[in-house]
Amino acid sequence: MRFSALIVALFVLATPARAQSALGASGAEGEPFRRQDWRVPTSDAGIAARALLFRPPGEGPFRLALIAHASTQNVLRRAQMPQPEYRALVALLVARGFAVLVPERLGHGATGGRYVEDQGGCDEADYARSGRATAEEISRALEFQRTQDFVRKDGAVVVGHSAGGWGALALAHADPKTVAAIIAFAPGRGGHANDFPNQICAPHTLLAAAGEFGKTARVPVTWLVAANDTYFAPAFSRQLADAFRSSGGKVDFRALPAVGSEGHWMIETEAGVKAAGAELERALKSPKPVAAKKP
Repeated sequence: MRFSALIVALFVLATPARAQSALGASGAEGEPFRRQDWRVPTSDAGIAARALLFRPPGEGPFRLALIAHASTQNVLRRAQMPQPEYRALVALLVARGFAVLVPERLGHGATGGRYVEDQGGCDEADYARSGRATAEEISRALEFQRTQDFVRKDGAVVVGHSAGGWGALALAHADPKTVAAIIAFAPGRGGHANDFPNQICAPHTLLAAAGEFGKTARVPVTWLVAANDTYFAPAFSRQLADAFRSSGGKVDFRALPAVGSEGHWMIETEAGVKAAGAELERALKSPKPVAAKKP
């Protein structure tokens, strides 16, 4: 069975939808929230990433929210990943007037292709490089979607989960007029080392990389973690946030109550989104207009 599963995984990785010429909507709108399949660009010119788009009623233009999913170093698990949806979070965002894009990234699920976010082995993990690779994939999808007539060119929000949140931290150097806020749910890499709870590969390297991201950060970050997160527990997450902040990043760090049996997946559940509701409301407020300089 394991051999057969590996063959399936390799087949998926070797035969992605190579059609960047077919970027954009790839089907009719449906339910809920005008759900629609899209294809968005990646760093591989031959591969378009699969994505889901959700919208409020009307023609817009809407502020854009992009949700960046979690990842894994395990090739088989990546190949078998279902299309991420984050239904409860999408519902909250659409209700607040956002168009919401949930793209897959290279090396995941049906999109397939080379896994550009590889952090390397535990001892030689390069978390800064993997985070920047994730940020590049997020940025390409974000910039493409901002070219659509129904999307505003300003005030976008990136919501990242785990490795997706880590990539969002690496993207904090973006123009604040374009990306108004980053919301990171338990951002990090290397958690559950060797599948053991509360074990992290090369934690000092992860802290150093968080400091690197903070040096160039311009976008404010809301950093959220549940009390029962066994990938990046609140105490260690606070250290990461402090490293990011001490290098120049702007962070609002919040430890939230325990959610479910494993807090790391809170963003994927209705209870988790509810628990984070007040923090999300604060982070999603429309950015204040920049006052014109007096002559």
